[in-house]
Amino acid sequence: MKIRLSDYNPDWVRLYQQEAEFLTTIFTDEIVRFEHFGSTSVPGLKAKPVIDMMCIVKDIARIDSYNDKMTLLGYDAGGEWGIPGRRLFRKGGEARTHHIHCYQADHPQIERHLIFRDYLRAHPEEAARYSQFKQELADRFEDTSQYGPAKKSFVSTMEQQALSWFAEKK
Repeated sequence: MKIRLSDYNPDWVRLYQQEAEFLTTIFTDEIVRFEHFGSTSVPGLKAKPVIDMMCIVKDIARIDSYNDKMTLLGYDAGGEWGIPGRRLFRKGGEARTHHIHCYQADHPQIERHLIFRDYLRAHPEEAARYSQFKQELADRFEDTSQYGPAKKSFVSTMEQQALSWFAEKK
């Protein structure tokens, strides 16, 4: 898929909120809460204009029963998609607008994602550095199959900084 990198758009918050309200009508009592995470959740950060949403649920196994309904509503059901215990739904086909990451409330990935988001929000200079790095990669690569792996080491290092920052706050 071709890389679509955009400047931060404040409308992303509204698009997240609208989708969360809509998904509440589908998953109803399964939902514990929603979280907006990923690059579109950090003011000032360049991002692929795809809203990453975390749908934290009571029982992840029950989410599979919604696959057919989600498909009828225009989502691709991706199953675990490489992360055990997660269910991924993608909306928008080749012009994706949303990624819905469903996790059971006790899943360890939840905290890692939210700490990284909060670190970038609290450290705008780090968000700017990450944004610049992403732009450099987007200028070098045309496809997400190259872009994603190229930023992995950078993100991993920054995530470790975020985890240390969080541990010091406790």
